[in-house]
Amino acid sequence: MNDSLPSTAPIAPPVAEKRAHSFSHHGITVEDPYAWLRDAGYPNVADQEILDHLKAENAWFEARMKPFEPLIDTLFAEMRGRIKEDDSSVPTKDGDWYYWVEYEAGAQYKQWWRKPAAGGRDGTEGKQLMLDESVLAEGHEYFKLGSFSVSQDGTKLAYSVDTNGSERFEAKFKDLTTGEILPDTIPGTLGTLVWVAGDTGVVYSLANENWRTDNARLHWLGKPLSDDVELYHEDDEGFRVGSSLSSDEKWLLIGTSDHETSEVRMVPAADPLAEPILVKPRKTGVEYDIDVAGDDIYVHANDDHINFRLARAKLSAPGGWETVIAGSDEFYLTGFELFKNFFVTEGRLQGLDQVQLRSYDTPTEFEAIEFPEASYTASLGNNPEYDTQLLQLGYFSMVTPSTVFEYDPKAKTLETLKVQEIPSGYDASQYRTERVMITARDGTEVPVSLMMRADTPMDGSAPLHLYAYGAYGIAMTPYFSTGRLSLVDRGFIYAVAQIRGGDDLGRRWYLDGKLTKRTNTFNDFVDVAKGLIAKGYTSRGRITASGGSAGGELMGAIVNSDPDLWGAVVAQVPFVDVLNTMLDASLPLTPGEWPEWGNPIEDKAAFELIRSYSPYDQVAARDYPPMLVTGGLNDPRVTYWEPTKWVARLRELKTDDNELLLKMNMGAGHGGKSGRFDGLREVAEEYAFLLWQLGMAERA
Repeated sequence: MNDSLPSTAPIAPPVAEKRAHSFSHHGITVEDPYAWLRDAGYPNVADQEILDHLKAENAWFEARMKPFEPLIDTLFAEMRGRIKEDDSSVPTKDGDWYYWVEYEAGAQYKQWWRKPAAGGRDGTEGKQLMLDESVLAEGHEYFKLGSFSVSQDGTKLAYSVDTNGSERFEAKFKDLTTGEILPDTIPGTLGTLVWVAGDTGVVYSLANENWRTDNARLHWLGKPLSDDVELYHEDDEGFRVGSSLSSDEKWLLIGTSDHETSEVRMVPAADPLAEPILVKPRKTGVEYDIDVAGDDIYVHANDDHINFRLARAKLSAPGGWETVIAGSDEFYLTGFELFKNFFVTEGRLQGLDQVQLRSYDTPTEFEAIEFPEASYTASLGNNPEYDTQLLQLGYFSMVTPSTVFEYDPKAKTLETLKVQEIPSGYDASQYRTERVMITARDGTEVPVSLMMRADTPMDGSAPLHLYAYGAYGIAMTPYFSTGRLSLVDRGFIYAVAQIRGGDDLGRRWYLDGKLTKRTNTFNDFVDVAKGLIAKGYTSRGRITASGGSAGGELMGAIVNSDPDLWGAVVAQVPFVDVLNTMLDASLPLTPGEWPEWGNPIEDKAAFELIRSYSPYDQVAARDYPPMLVTGGLNDPRVTYWEPTKWVARLRELKTDDNELLLKMNMGAGHGGKSGRFDGLREVAEEYAFLLWQLGMAERA
């Protein structure tokens, strides 16, 4: 494919000016010549020099990718062809209604529907369109629906929208009996909208000027915002507040937490102005969440075992926790859900998801739902009714499309309600999946899930794409992706590494990848790559890698430590200016992130450790692999200047001629473009870049 540039294209990448700037902490001075790329007026980015630089980066990206537009078009067409455009979810019963979502053919966004439950799940009589996201998105470059909450009596809807990617949502209300949009509007919300007081009020959280939810507030429908009442205010700037209802909908639960400590208050949902009941005061390092069944509070907590226990307490003595299910070294208890006649626990055993049904009378005994594959991802689906006899479950694997099951606890049967349809065709027998263990440099066995075509050679000649995240205790369980097939069908092996920093193998797995053990995450990823080479799956230079956000930090670390290992790297909204961000307590996330990364303001050892791996701070004069970097101008999580500064320093110091491209979404945030097809096209661009760099673009 022709790699020449059009005559009007820029002939060289933009070079950011270096401007002297330094700062000192703990007697250590750090030079930061690209600090000027942060607009002092953020989140309003109006500095014309900065905007011009970002536009120049985008122009360079477009010029370098233009010869590959036919390939991007091909990849996009493949990916879109695997999506059922006029799709709908399985209707879920909640009270007098069945609820579901639909996509119209060609639509980027969802429609939210319901119908009377009396007609059954398959009936169509009385269908009502509650909300059409496509209508709300008209005229906006970006659109995201936040909270969507129907009142308990089914007559009103509370919802929130973000139209620029800044994640400051505007809450609105709709009368579902008349279709009227009510005059109540609450700007600047973040989080859920919870109906209380007989559907006359809604509890919400405002994002403060630092994009932190330090409050729970009550709005009375039909009254001015000036009458709203603050139910709870959090004084610790590192904690975030969120609200929900108990499963029986009798209690408003107000939780506050950071990355290692939590605390919950209970308020009668019928009387939200009542004095809150504190379940148990916070204790550093203890995380807990609760639900209520009758007079009992059930508590999921890590107070006496790293892998959590389930405890129970009386409403009259909420802090008197008595163990119901003890913590286990083997079973990692990730959560639970209460129903009227039984409850469900979820967790992982040897890294594989478990869904267990239990009786209130004999809670230590359980029935584990059996699933059809040896490696899979499974969880409870949407089950809003407290008094239910059936359970919806979600299921998929590396080779099995997303599936919705309905489980009957009495009959012990698993019925398939829906399997993700792939219109262009998919034959699972043409693919295979493996789960292998790779030994890291410290002797730890790291699981890796792989997917490939059944005819892919195992002689080291195949290209391999390696993906991971590795932070915040977020597991990367085996999952299905239709987009991934565009790489796999071109001969790639696709690998998902369950590296430390996630909680794939239990809570210890997470703790062994955070704070002072953060570098385990980076080492695991590199060692997995080398281990897959040693096992004959691929070869050095034939491995591509990608990761986003904290996974983008991972990408920055591994190109610094082992640049010659990778054939190409994609870093999506990468958290790469780690030291500067963790030193700035005014940034939205920073105080809440100190338990994850460390506090370099107060702790010299944390300062030195973060600086030692912060990708921006460790850029050096060396060869780097080809890289595509993405960002979002309105991103409140990883601010736009992080990838921008990183690319500027890479351009200054790297000693190779490999491609380095930055694509900045000027009207979006952390998740990139918001429409389902616009987002797919961005994936197609990334895959085209990888194929180009491995010399496979001609195979489009």
